Amino acid sequence: MGFRSIFDVPDVRAEFEKAGINTHFIPFIWKYVIKNPNCEWDEIPDLPSAAYSLLRSKFKTFTSSVDSVINSNDGVTTKLLVKLQNGAFVEAVIMRYDTRLGKYGGKPRPGGPRSTLCISSQVGCKMGCKFCATGSMGFKNNLSSGEIVEQLVHASCLSQIRNVVFMGMGEPLNNYSAVVEAVRAMSGAPFQLSPRRITVSTVGIIHAINKLHKDLPGLNLAVSLHAPVQDVRCQIMPAARAFPLAKLMDALQVYQKNSKQKIFIEYIMLDGVNDEEHHAHQLGKLLETFDVVVNLIPFNPIGSLSQFRTSSEEKVLTFQKILRGVNNIRTTVRKQMGQDISGACGQLVVNSLDEKPKNSGVTDIEDLVSRR
Repeated sequence: MGFRSIFDVPDVRAEFEKAGINTHFIPFIWKYVIKNPNCEWDEIPDLPSAAYSLLRSKFKTFTSSVDSVINSNDGVTTKLLVKLQNGAFVEAVIMRYDTRLGKYGGKPRPGGPRSTLCISSQVGCKMGCKFCATGSMGFKNNLSSGEIVEQLVHASCLSQIRNVVFMGMGEPLNNYSAVVEAVRAMSGAPFQLSPRRITVSTVGIIHAINKLHKDLPGLNLAVSLHAPVQDVRCQIMPAARAFPLAKLMDALQVYQKNSKQKIFIEYIMLDGVNDEEHHAHQLGKLLETFDVVVNLIPFNPIGSLSQFRTSSEEKVLTFQKILRGVNNIRTTVRKQMGQDISGACGQLVVNSLDEKPKNSGVTDIEDLVSRR
């Protein structure tokens, strides 16, 4: 086994306890590494001598590195290509917002600039969603909790991160333990991100949803629903066959009852597939007993990988109007960001473990928690 990430919480804690070193040093080490990313272990002050020996023999400050950074023309989106220890690549996307630019109740919004980081949890994905380029890769490997947290550390060198969304490459709940440990690390010292500032998105892994509220109380859950009926969902999301819509909705009812939290519903708009008025009425009926926010996502074309077309703006607005007016469901339309750097929703793709992503790769990720 190679060197492990200092941000791999279970490994670090286990090794410290085994060596009889107090684990309260771990957040202190993290804080120093975050502020001094190129440091050597011996430069960290005031650690027990046993800690220095342990760190040198088993851990690295970073097991991943930033291979390239690409900024959008408007400067609001930054894409990081991150190289992992095994040579694989994942992408993370920083999206910058300014709440003062919008209005709420006819008045300027309070607040100011903030950044949301979209991170990956796997290389590739097993789910095979037909509108998502990552699914075309197949599944390569899970990320460790340290590799997930390191994306936040890398991004923090470029921007002050306020929110984190697990909407990059991979299905987070198929890498459950690593994602849980990563979220716990992010919400503790020294990161101190409130769980309400962290969102995990899933296609609907029912057995994982059933335990999520206990393992990560306060976390935001986003569900990639994308269709209001089972047959359409299976048509565009093959994994839906294993997670029938009726059973998924039952699991979400239980989750909401136990967590007492709003659920975010992601719905990609595919012309002629799931964007007709009757689909909007079906979706409204499906969600009428839930406390949800529906986020309508204009489809980002993926070249030869996709047989789908983007819904017209008129269709998207009509869909939104039905959900709002008929069903009184809060419905937003995702703002497209970073398309000029392939930094928009559903397009993250890496061609192989030995090949860097080309510029046909990332998706725009909405700041789902920005208005909370």
